[in-house]
Parts: sequence; structure tokens; C-alpha cells
Amino acid sequence: MSEATTILVVDDDPSIVELLRDFLEYENFNVITACDTAQAWAVFQQSSVHCIILDIMMPGQNGFELCRRIRAESNVPILFLSARSDDVDKIRGLTLGGDDYIVKSASPGEIIARVKAVLRRSASPHQTEGRILDFGRIKLNLSTREVTVDGRNVMLTPREYELLRLFAEHPRHVFTYQQLLAKFWDGVGDKHTIRVHLGRLREKIETDPNHPQYLVNVWGVGYRFEGG
Repeated sequence: MSEATTILVVDDDPSIVELLRDFLEYENFNVITACDTAQAWAVFQQSSVHCIILDIMMPGQNGFELCRRIRAESNVPILFLSARSDDVDKIRGLTLGGDDYIVKSASPGEIIARVKAVLRRSASPHQTEGRILDFGRIKLNLSTREVTVDGRNVMLTPREYELLRLFAEHPRHVFTYQQLLAKFWDGVGDKHTIRVHLGRLREKIETDPNHPQYLVNVWGVGYRFEGG
């Protein structure tokens, strides 16, 4: 990664912050740190940040609330880092717009790999990809990574965009849970992870998310994109 790639690490545990700083800087990332969400919000407003590693439980406002605030104006990749591994926190974090959820027991090497993966997904495409996928109500501009629904720009997280693009480039192709996990989560996760992300994506592109027109379930197998 380029030295210009800046990672914001938000955690109230100095030992974790320093450990992540060491490993990220070794990989040539520029690292900014914050010990609480108030400081993190100030840093985010003043700096060009390409990715955020965000603890959940901190003094004052928690990481979930900061994520909600950031998502109101930015699709910067957010990776939650938590000591808790239960599904409730994981689902909540992904529903709020997190791109990944990492348990603190994970090795630094795994955390770095997950950061690199989410940055690859959020990178701008080559300018040669100058086509627009048009499905009536929904349009994807592959050059600008913009998605419009009924003529209105819709803000998607990097992972939401890549999921939608995969489906849109392969209309009516059925993608299994296993295929989606392997492609977007390096095989780590379960059906709940996919359901949360697809549910969040449906909220943004479907007229009635409970009766989707585009992203439809293939029961017991996975999903397909109807394209109209």
C-alpha cells in the first residue's frame, strides 16, 4: 500500500493502539490514532482518512454511534474491532454500515490482511471501465462507482458496492453463500454476515425491501440479481 494511505485507529487501550500502529506502519500505512470517539470525530473531520479501525466499547459515546455519524456523510471503510465475539454486536455493527467485524483475539497479521482486503474493494476502478449498467430504476457507473436509484444518488459502503456490482454484472446468476463468503470475507463468516449486508443493500435500492424486485433469495442456496 502507498504511504499516502491513512488508517485511523480508534481504541482506548494504548497497548492495542501501539501494537496496531507498529504493524500498520511496517506495512507502510500512515497511522493516526484516537482514544475516544470525540477525538476520532475531530480527526476524521480534519484529515484525509482511507480506512478506520474502530473499537466498540469506549468511554463516552461508543463505536456504534460514531459509525452511525460517519455513515451519514461518508462511505470510508470501517472495521469494527471488539473484545466481544457474540453475533448480536457483529450484526449490529454490520447493519450500521461496518465493512468488517474483527475480534481482538485475532492476530495482528489477520487484522492487516482484513484492512488490505477492504481497501482493495474500495479502490477506484481503472478509467477504462467506462460503462454504465442500466437496470431501469437502478444504474451503476463503473468509472465513478456511483449508484443511482430513481435518479437519486445512493451512498453505499465499499463492500455494499462490490456486492451490488458482482450481482449486476451477472444478472440471474445464482451466487451461493459459500461463494460470497469466499469472495468478500476470505471465507470467514456465516450466512448471518451475508444476510445482514444484503438486507442493508436492499434497504437502499429496493422499493420494498421485504419483497425485493432485484436482489432475490434462492432459498437454501444464496441470492441472484433479477435485473429488472
